[in-house]
Amino acid sequence: MARPKNTSVEAKGSAAHLGFEAKLWLAADKLRNNMDAAEYKHVVLGLIFLKYISDSFEEHRAKLLAGQGDYAGANPEDADEYKAENVFWVPKEARWSHLQAQAKQPSIGKVVDDAMVAIERDNPRLKGVLPKDYARPGLDKHRLGELIDLIATITLTAAAEGEKTHRSVDLLGRVYEYFLTRFASAEGKNGGQFYTPSCIVRCLVEMLSPYKGRIYDPCCGSGGMFVQSEKFVEAHGGKLGDISIYGQESNATTRRLAVMNLALRGIEADFGPEHADTFRRDLHPDLRADFVIANPPFNDSDWHRRDDDVRWQYGVPPKGNANFAWVQHFIHHLSPHGMAGFVLANGSMSSNQSGEGEIRKALIAADLVDCMVALPGQLFYSTQIPVCLWFIAKNKAADTKRGFRDRRKQTLFIDARKLGTLIDRVHRELTDTDLQKIVGTYHAWRGDKGAEPYADIPGFCKSASTAEIAAHGHVLTPGRFVGAEEVEDDGEPFEEKMPRLVAELHLQFEESAKLEQAIKANLKGLGYGG
Repeated sequence: MARPKNTSVEAKGSAAHLGFEAKLWLAADKLRNNMDAAEYKHVVLGLIFLKYISDSFEEHRAKLLAGQGDYAGANPEDADEYKAENVFWVPKEARWSHLQAQAKQPSIGKVVDDAMVAIERDNPRLKGVLPKDYARPGLDKHRLGELIDLIATITLTAAAEGEKTHRSVDLLGRVYEYFLTRFASAEGKNGGQFYTPSCIVRCLVEMLSPYKGRIYDPCCGSGGMFVQSEKFVEAHGGKLGDISIYGQESNATTRRLAVMNLALRGIEADFGPEHADTFRRDLHPDLRADFVIANPPFNDSDWHRRDDDVRWQYGVPPKGNANFAWVQHFIHHLSPHGMAGFVLANGSMSSNQSGEGEIRKALIAADLVDCMVALPGQLFYSTQIPVCLWFIAKNKAADTKRGFRDRRKQTLFIDARKLGTLIDRVHRELTDTDLQKIVGTYHAWRGDKGAEPYADIPGFCKSASTAEIAAHGHVLTPGRFVGAEEVEDDGEPFEEKMPRLVAELHLQFEESAKLEQAIKANLKGLGYGG
């Protein structure tokens, strides 16, 4: 299935500047009325998914009806003809044309529920995934019908905006992703349970460059890491069959979102048989992944620990904080040449509480820490605290196949706290230029083929040795290593500059005194003076 190609770091625009997706969101949000965003999310995303599989079904059905080339003699009513092309079979009662014809009827809720049941019945891969409570009394059926009519316009809306492609399959994927973003924003803190901001996901994926191999996320939320990995491979001319995806999610509702999110793009993934807590029940115990990409819960104090767990190779993590339990879980599941990129709270870089400092020291001694990136605050919908990115490499030796230079006993520190642009009063985004700066610096340091030569930049990046890190007490905060930003020399000699600056300061003092007297006089005139 064709998908948008413009998804690399060089892609133009950002989630804050979209066209028809934003217009659709505004219209759909009006129909929300008084319904909570958390509840409305499943109403809308379920319908978008239904529209997607119906559109892709109808597109393939048209080819079968035409009966040309490979489809000569094909039976358009044979479900196997669709499944062979990774297209979901959609029975008549679940096709979008049937739903839209019933959109104005009071029974539209039951019609949608019946459609979801029929799709799950005929597509075992979706069993137990789709929402099926559209007939419930609290859901306004008139607004539901209006929402169906709105989603039906996606292709037309895109054409009006001058899209190069009118294929609703492509566009629905964009709408789904944009709506996930907006629901995360609307839900606030709870939105963080299923959504990681796309600029952070892009940064992780672009730095790891997962062209081939097994990709794993043991706390996968709605599957954004996988979607971005697939986009990366496609945007860089790779083959989607070269990657295999493994995930796990403890929240049953969020897991359903992930299955729909990937199915919507035709991505095969192994999420295990059901939702499960990664620490209580690892669904992929034998997996050794080439890439781990994750955003685990920050500073989770409510987690299950077994003291004799085989994953605690570098120290038993404290019961009150799961940060280093996640780190060791990621390392446990890496292949001998595997790499991991993940988000953690800033405290993970410096905390010495409950043995965390000793675990971090052991990770550094084992030469696993490849790169640390300090990010600006306000990037997440769920928290305003600043976070950092960790990159772990099981083997830092030179790799001629990938062009990596020998970086053993070295770690790259990047301080990106000054980057990012506010898109509203409380949320910040990393722009394409910001991402190019971070990603390009990392690949230059690794020595990737075609990358620019690497050089330390005071105030932004520094390649530090393991010995230097030890001298800093095994603290991994980039600000400790990158130093101060260089101030550009204006060429004015000090013996001239200093008298000038002092004279300017005296003038400012005089102006300040005049203003102070004027303010006192005004207050006295108003009866407030002494």
